[in-house]
Amino acid sequence: MRESILTIPVNEIFEPKEGCPICRMRDMLEKRTVEYIMGAAMMEPDVRIETNRLGFCKTHFDMMLKQKNRLSLALMLQTRIETVEKEVFSKPTLFEGQKSKVKSLVKNNSTCFVCSKVDWAMERLMVTVFEQYKTSKEFRELFKEQEFICMPHCEMLCSLSESELDKRTAADFKDDVISLSRKYIAELYKDVSHFCSMFDYRNNGENADWGNSRDSVERAVEFFTSRNPKQ
Repeated sequence: MRESILTIPVNEIFEPKEGCPICRMRDMLEKRTVEYIMGAAMMEPDVRIETNRLGFCKTHFDMMLKQKNRLSLALMLQTRIETVEKEVFSKPTLFEGQKSKVKSLVKNNSTCFVCSKVDWAMERLMVTVFEQYKTSKEFRELFKEQEFICMPHCEMLCSLSESELDKRTAADFKDDVISLSRKYIAELYKDVSHFCSMFDYRNNGENADWGNSRDSVERAVEFFTSRNPKQ
């Protein structure tokens, strides 16, 4: 497969054939962004301005809390708190009013620095995914060999294909995406059903065969949400 600077990351993401490739793409971008913001970038003025303005969502706060450098997070929180206190909780001026404060509250509750960076990068990588699907037979085969596409990313890919691909190619693409999700959800149903059946007293005992069902609940949550509950 002919590779370029743009296609190498996408090909590397699809090669493992484990889980949802779009989840892997997002996870890679999130990891890199969190490591970046928790490192030296935390002290860069332009980055600090953006983190003060956008803040972080719960998902990415959780990821940052798992990093070793809690001081970096504390320093960002210090100036973020100052920004929010000024924009949202300071007393309204004569020309401001309560409605303006409510708008500031809504804005500050709906933004995240990491989400903004990940979304920006995902948009560009998705362009490459569709371009590869259009032009490379090898990539199409690699795409079809994925383990599954989770529900949220199944919706995203099918929706994007309508604007990124011609009608015929989009139809093929949607068939491939939905086929991967359909096959996996059928397997999930069997595994979750087997898990449930193992709580019947008739199936208990030293030789009880759980098969592939032990982590089926977690896998089902991941399929429906795009997030692995174990992480």
